[in-house]
Amino acid sequence: MSPRRLLAFLAAAAAMVALTSAVTPTSTAAPAPFVVSEAQFNQMFPGRNSFYTYDGLTTAMDAYPGFANTGSDTVRKQEAAAFLANVSHETGGLVHIVEQNTDNYPHYCDWSQPYGCPAGQAAYYGRGPIQLSWNFNYKSAGDALGIDLLGNPWLVQNDAAVSWKTALWYWNTQTGPGTMTGHDAMVNGHGFGQTIRSINGSLECDGGNPGQVQSRVDNYTRFTQLLGVPTGDNLYC
Repeated sequence: MSPRRLLAFLAAAAAMVALTSAVTPTSTAAPAPFVVSEAQFNQMFPGRNSFYTYDGLTTAMDAYPGFANTGSDTVRKQEAAAFLANVSHETGGLVHIVEQNTDNYPHYCDWSQPYGCPAGQAAYYGRGPIQLSWNFNYKSAGDALGIDLLGNPWLVQNDAAVSWKTALWYWNTQTGPGTMTGHDAMVNGHGFGQTIRSINGSLECDGGNPGQVQSRVDNYTRFTQLLGVPTGDNLYC
């Protein structure tokens, strides 16, 4: 083969390789499935409101891929159980979408914030799985999620995926009255009690309301049993 023909052959082969590479799909690893199956979810919440869908939760989890997907299988299941135990307590078993005491509604507007309360004085009441409340929390959650929740807080009670996302936002990013997020508490071995402290510790922990704390612990114990993992230490706050 002459040098000229050899060069032409090599060029054609290179072009074929490039074309094959261009049309061959790149394989990517699928995200790990949620450690709580839909059947287990239904066992946890037999009387749940149809608004709180399993698909809404698993869709929302895309926003926080580390949730229930960090550490060992046991740790992942413990975190899922801890989150759902607190959610169950906050909503009466995923029954209530909005805060039941309407007298509280006007209290959740902090006019000292520069953005005020554009949706109205009484628009920022508790909604969703962790009962998101206060205008500043709607503002922060909306900014983090890319949704205008300050202007339209009703999305949290009308869109299941948005509702679950606000709960996961709080769980994964907010310390509340505690010193760590719920996610950090579970994946770093601090125990379920620290998740209570981050959600409502100022009212319930350190003897503030032991009955409420016990309700959360009972939920967590039941859910970990269903998932086949131990509760771990430090259940109380």
